[in-house]
Amino acid sequence: MPRTVPADHPAFAALLVTHVALAAGARAAVHVAGQLSSRRLPVVCIPGYQRNMSDFTAFAAYFRRVGGGDWPVVLLDLPGRGRADDRKKAGDYGSQVDAADLASVMAALGISRAIILGQGHGGQVAMTLAARHPLLIAGTVLLDSGPVTDSRGIVRLRSNLAHVEALRGAKVVTAGFRRILGGDYPGLPDDRLDALMGRSHFLDRRGRARPLYDTRLIEALASINFDDVLTAQWPMFDALTCAPLMLLRTQLTDQLRRETFDEMTRRRPDAVALTIAGQGSPALFDQREEIEAVAEFVLHTNARALGRAA
Repeated sequence: MPRTVPADHPAFAALLVTHVALAAGARAAVHVAGQLSSRRLPVVCIPGYQRNMSDFTAFAAYFRRVGGGDWPVVLLDLPGRGRADDRKKAGDYGSQVDAADLASVMAALGISRAIILGQGHGGQVAMTLAARHPLLIAGTVLLDSGPVTDSRGIVRLRSNLAHVEALRGAKVVTAGFRRILGGDYPGLPDDRLDALMGRSHFLDRRGRARPLYDTRLIEALASINFDDVLTAQWPMFDALTCAPLMLLRTQLTDQLRRETFDEMTRRRPDAVALTIAGQGSPALFDQREEIEAVAEFVLHTNARALGRAA
């Protein structure tokens, strides 16, 4: 049965999209905030593994006001996520294909260079793009992303999703999400936790949680165990030397270990590094401090790349 997304889903209410056809036949979903311009490097936001563009809603709304306003921010759902099409074959999912699709979307939008903001898997897509097409990268922001993925986070994600998607009844499902999300966002009120639930799932008429992603993405993680040591991809990280780099890590993330983050900063002492306190993955990205830090990085990178201020 084809995956469906309700047309009136609240998480997408402010995010009108167009679809971009890709080589394999699937379409990506794209939302452009602000005005694309040769004078301003667009910020292209790539969400986490099974996540979608709604994770960047608050960021895009705030960020477009920097630099005099209307700064171009591109939000993207790659195939299998959000309002993009699913891929035909489960084996077609992966960072290599996602990076190729990202390059295609940029070409379709007339973007020759951009600052890529990648969260989780989105950062791995950015690293892959830098290795394949370094000239497309004017700067990179990695958020809870690096060359080593924490297997504990993958197992927890898989288990949590299996739990909440097996629940029945709107009240039971909502309570289940609140218990899980409350650990990643301590002190966040219930209405905010419920909004977070809406970024990844919707409730159907029978009160069941329906995912806003292709479930084959999660099935691909079935072989990973809690104590697995996943292969490090440091050469991919090193490909980011092609441009300025900003490194962000949420304090409570289970996707990127602290020791990996520290090694990333050691290898790139020129990178801007920041820890976002009191939250896990995905980052809420709704606080002035971290958004203004990203804005400062973008403005500096823009001036350096284009030789002028915005």
